Amino acid sequence: MKHQLRFTGVGGQGVLLAGEILAAAKIESGGYGVKAATYTSQVRGGPTKVDIILDDSEIIYPYANEGEIEFMLSTANVSYNLYKAGVKDGGAIVVDPNLVTPSEEDKKRWRIYEIPIITIAKEEVGNVVTQSVVALAITVAATKCADSARVLELVKSKVPAKVLDVNLRAYEIGEKYARGI
Repeated sequence: MKHQLRFTGVGGQGVLLAGEILAAAKIESGGYGVKAATYTSQVRGGPTKVDIILDDSEIIYPYANEGEIEFMLSTANVSYNLYKAGVKDGGAIVVDPNLVTPSEEDKKRWRIYEIPIITIAKEEVGNVVTQSVVALAITVAATKCADSARVLELVKSKVPAKVLDVNLRAYEIGEKYARGI
């Protein structure tokens, strides 16, 4: 089954790592996965987009087809506004309501879910750096695009040992928030 996903935010939020982990999880499961990132020359703070394509068949073109993206997660208003048009009508968009403000028109066009990802990372997990893992868990739980156990194994291999426990907690909490999407 083919999945076309998009993460948007600003540089430094970890959306690139989250996309890399999703693509790797699909590959390790015997399928195909690619991530294609678009970002500004600003290292931190500039608009960032990561398209993730996961498929059981070979992927020829590494970018999501505009208008066919089924799921987007956004933690920055500037990136949300730049890249939301690629989501298919009726598709799901998860936004951090403290950072992204969908219009009334957006709410009619897409299924928008508000989950305060940054606040969850800061207050419930206790470390804002875990926001990308919270977002990753929300995505996997909501879309069933990858095997959660495999994704968790990749998280374990990608994050530094000193913050492993907090990232595992972030994943667990993110999954909880995805219920109902």
